[in-house]
Parts: sequence; structure tokens; C-alpha cells
Amino acid sequence: MPEKPPKRDRQDQRDKKQKQCRRRAAIEPIIAHLKSDYRLSRNFLKGIAGDQINLLMATTVWNLRKWMIAFLCLMYCWLNSKVRSVILNQPSTQAKLMILFQG
Repeated sequence: MPEKPPKRDRQDQRDKKQKQCRRRAAIEPIIAHLKSDYRLSRNFLKGIAGDQINLLMATTVWNLRKWMIAFLCLMYCWLNSKVRSVILNQPSTQAKLMILFQG
């Protein structure tokens, strides 16, 4: 973590450093998860190009997983609404609901 900003810094410089510190604190847990979950702790590819390929593959999997979760949530909500509309539009269900609400 960066040290405390010196007194000679202007207020806008201090604010900028504080914002950078917060940004770093937000990114570090993501990097830790990439290292543990997507095998970034050890690189099996050679050279700088291997490092870049390894990182590119891990971040691609990370983003694909996020997109898949969002897509599956949307599909679940859509299917759930369709099933509910089919169940509620059946005559037997409507009759049961009318009896229930008439008391």
C-alpha cells in the first residue's frame, strides 16, 4: 500500500492518490481469485508471450463466466415468468383462485 501523502502535496494530488489507492484495493481481490481459481500462480508457458497468453486466457474465462451467470439469470427469470403465466391462465387455476379470494 502506498504511504501517506506528504504535506507538500496539493489537495487535488492527495485526492488523486487516495482514489488510486481505493482502486487498487478493489482490484487486488480479483487478482487473488484469478491466481487461485484459474491457475495463475504458476505459468507453464515460456517467455513474455507465454505470460501474456496465460493472462489473456484466465481473464477470458473470468469474463465468460460472468456473462454466462448473467445469461442464465435472465433465462431463469424469463422461463419463470412464462411458466407462471401458463399456470395462471389455466381455467382450473383461475377457478381455484376465485374460490380462494371469495372466501
